[in-house]
Amino acid sequence: MTLSVTINAHQLGRLIDKTINHMGSEYIEMLHGIRLDVDARYLHAVASDRYTMAVARYALTDNEDEPWTRTIPAVHLPALREWISSHQGDQKITIEAGEDRVVFDSARTTYSVAVNRGLEFPDWRGILRTLAENTIEGEPFPRLNSKYLARFDDCGIVRVRLTADTKAALLFGEEFIGAVMPVRYAGLEPGEEETFATAFNAWHWTLAAGSKGADMDGMPLPEYSRYEASTDVQDTGEGLLRSVLQSTSNAVDTSYFDDDSEAWYAHIRSGVANWRAFRYLDALTKVDPRVAAQVVADTAEELDDGALGEWAWDVAEKAGHNPKKWDEDYTNALAARAAEKPPMWATRLATGLNAARLAGISFRVEDNPHVVFDAEAEEWKAVRPQPAEATTA
Repeated sequence: MTLSVTINAHQLGRLIDKTINHMGSEYIEMLHGIRLDVDARYLHAVASDRYTMAVARYALTDNEDEPWTRTIPAVHLPALREWISSHQGDQKITIEAGEDRVVFDSARTTYSVAVNRGLEFPDWRGILRTLAENTIEGEPFPRLNSKYLARFDDCGIVRVRLTADTKAALLFGEEFIGAVMPVRYAGLEPGEEETFATAFNAWHWTLAAGSKGADMDGMPLPEYSRYEASTDVQDTGEGLLRSVLQSTSNAVDTSYFDDDSEAWYAHIRSGVANWRAFRYLDALTKVDPRVAAQVVADTAEELDDGALGEWAWDVAEKAGHNPKKWDEDYTNALAARAAEKPPMWATRLATGLNAARLAGISFRVEDNPHVVFDAEAEEWKAVRPQPAEATTA
């Protein structure tokens, strides 16, 4: 019986990236690879070398097959990951679990891996459940190996739960759970027990020179040039939110735009676009922080290049749109609106004349076709341009 699940290429690549650094060595065959574990709800990728454990998962829809597990040997994973990367992120890949092979099948090509069904994998669910249900003992202050922590680099932002000095720390992330064992030996000898109090006392003399109210939130922020786009995801998100708030706070005051409706609409559209960009960036960062960082960096480079119009024109054409027609429609719409109302400079001139009049400033305006004084309303008004009269020979 062939069992199968379907996942897109991007998500399959993420499952491997989040777990591949945690595989055991070739001397522990059952751990020397990534375990694919499918149940009624999720496709899991699991890896451990006894010191760390990583479990990433992908939610399945309408999976009616019975649960199954297979271990993809480590020797095949680099080539498999390269094969996955050759696909567009949204391309579907079906994973079929046979008796002695796992087949990855897409519309383009197929990749097949020989597997050993006789390999028993540790009860990773039981291990992590036990860690999650452990009660906290005292004030945990375990010793952790920073090299092991670096293995979680592809897992994005994680939360950490500590329960005891001698028990594994538990990590939770976006569709991810993992664990890292504490260091029990310093060299060949057992590590000395140390509490937070003794560690703090060792640094007390040095830290005593600092103020008690200092906080990392008060550290200086990067100061970018006005025309330099940030390459940092957090800074970019903050900038987008700031722009949204600026747009919405000014939008209620039309006088801020000198009665320029086009400027007002542009301000509103800017706020809407920035809000959309923030929501999309926030979602992308949660799903794949690495892709989000790359998109922000690439976009910053394009913004600094300054040729946004050319970039957008090329992308629109490649997507099958007609940017030339868009441009013509916009130009015609502007011309039509301009023919129906006074030019903006005349409107601003009338506004200035009214302000001068209210301020008690005396002036004289010659008769002209651009601004006139409305005696009934007691104010200067701009005049809509009249079409030129046709002349006959």
